[in-house]
Amino acid sequence: MNNCVDRFILDRAQTALVVIDVQERLVTAMPAKIYRKVLRTNEFLLRSARLLQLPVVGTEQYPRGIGHMVQELADACRDARIEKVSFGCCGEPSFVEHLKSLGRRQVIVTGMEAHVCVYQTVLGLLKEGFEVHLVRDAIMSRGKVDFLNALELARDAGAVVTTAETVVFQLLKESTAPEFKAISALVKARSAEEA
Repeated sequence: MNNCVDRFILDRAQTALVVIDVQERLVTAMPAKIYRKVLRTNEFLLRSARLLQLPVVGTEQYPRGIGHMVQELADACRDARIEKVSFGCCGEPSFVEHLKSLGRRQVIVTGMEAHVCVYQTVLGLLKEGFEVHLVRDAIMSRGKVDFLNALELARDAGAVVTTAETVVFQLLKESTAPEFKAISALVKARSAEEA
């Protein structure tokens, strides 16, 4: 296989999901309509991750000041929720240690804000040697220009910029996968909510 293509191909046995700083006080600063879509997309990814048995890591930026992860996502991240004060997650040694302990080389990244904590985490993960898949419909910033700039910079740095359904179906690989029916039901429910 062409090495340039390898980083685009997700392997379930090598993949972890990281949800960055979707916190109580931070979400109130976001455009409400966009936030609701991003929240639903993160819920879809977390449910899919559970079905696919992917490890999930959630982070909280200074929770004493910004609050904890929103309740809709908190339970799915309960096994590994890491507090930090550095904007990029890799600035928190326990985050890097935990991620490396999982033995996964590919990381799906979601969360907020795209141009601050998410972008700096993407750079840190790439520097640590991980392959990064940044889910564009599961991240957000307060402003569109910052959001688009974060996507552009992340892609230029070497991240694969993708979407939630692309990621999930890549991990499934085929319609005979035992999780296919359950994930198809999640996709249909998500489509119905957005209609």
